[in-house]
Order: sequence, then structure tokens, then C-alpha cells
Amino acid sequence: MGRWLRGLVLTIIAAVGITIGAGGDSAVHPAASTSGTTALATLEQLVVVSSRVRADGFDRSCKAGHGCVFGSAWSDDVDVDGGHNGCSTRDDVLRRDMSSVSTKPGTHGCVVMAGILHDPYTGQVIEFTKATAGAVNIDHVFPLAAAWDLGAAGWSLKQRQDFANDPRNLLAVSASANAAKGDRTPGDWSPAVPAGRCLYAQRYIDTAAAYRLPVTTQDKAALREALQQCP
Repeated sequence: MGRWLRGLVLTIIAAVGITIGAGGDSAVHPAASTSGTTALATLEQLVVVSSRVRADGFDRSCKAGHGCVFGSAWSDDVDVDGGHNGCSTRDDVLRRDMSSVSTKPGTHGCVVMAGILHDPYTGQVIEFTKATAGAVNIDHVFPLAAAWDLGAAGWSLKQRQDFANDPRNLLAVSASANAAKGDRTPGDWSPAVPAGRCLYAQRYIDTAAAYRLPVTTQDKAALREALQQCP
């Protein structure tokens, strides 16, 4: 779809307050970008390191005096799928991952006001509204801090900003699940439900391959086990 036509469609959506279902933005990745078999083959191609070694200098905050090493949060100014569409990355992912989505009039179909999330990590169903927006977080499947430790510290700021906003590495999940996960990797954490473990492993592997990030020996074993949950 041409950019001018996309803009016209989004304007119409905003004007009528239309409700769109999950996957409303075709510019971002679907919920699962690879099959379990493909992910397993990709996993075998990844570089493996013995352990994650903490690298100095990680500072996600962009407040005055801080490092802002992955750029401003949810920036649209990125060169990955979904970027430069006029919407924040967070809203892009909310539209993609939730059902019964409604957007704020006058925002060109960008700002999500309500929707229903089926949390892939816990199976919990969450009714999202602006008043309760904190109940839903956008998780970096391959955590930013882990990426920093495993090679991103040597990337350019532009590449790190693209990574932080890449839809293949992002999932809308419950705030509680996101807090429990933190910056842990597959060897130390996995979703509670089998389908979530499959999706999580696929996304982690897909992201690692795209950005040439290594996995630890422990993570590789956990990812291989998680892929056994895939249909």
C-alpha cells in the first residue's frame, strides 16, 4: 500500500472511530514469525557463548544526565518494519497484539484507547483501557540489557534504537509477567503456558539471528526444550 493511500485509510479510521482486530497493522510482524521447525534450524546456526558477561555502560534512561543507549522509547524514527508510519512503536504493537481495538479519533488510527489482550506469557485475559494502561506492558523478548551484554554495546546508537523498536522482538504482555521476566534470558525464565513458551522461543531466536546476537549454552538448551511445545 502506498504511503499516501495508507495515510488516507488511517485518516478515515480515525474519523469514524472504527474498531480493528488483532493484526490491524500489516506493517508489523505477526504473532509468530517462524515455525518451530524453522526456529530449531535457525537456533543451530546461532553463535553460542558459555555465559553472559555483564558489560559496563548500560543506561536505558533518556533523562538528563543519562546514557539513553537505546534511544528514546517507542520511537517511530526507526528503519524497521512499522517505522516511519506516524505512530509510536507501543501503539503499533498494541494494535497488532490485541483484539477489539479502538483508537482515539484525530490520531490517524494510532493511539490505542481500548482492546483485549490475551497475554501470551500467562494466558490471562486483560481488558485494556487508557485508565488501566499500566496493566499491559510491551516486553522486549530479547532484553535490552542482555543484548547490551552480548554485543549491542558495540553497535551504533542507530542500530540499538532500531533493535529497541523492532516489532519482531516485542510482545504486548501483562505488566506482572513483564516484571517477573525482567532482563532474564531463556535459561533463567520462560512463560507459564506451553503456547507462550513456543512463541517466546521463536521470537527470541528470530531476533538473535536478525541481529547476529549469540545465545548462551544454557539459553540454547532452554530454547530447544521450549520449541518442543510448538504444534
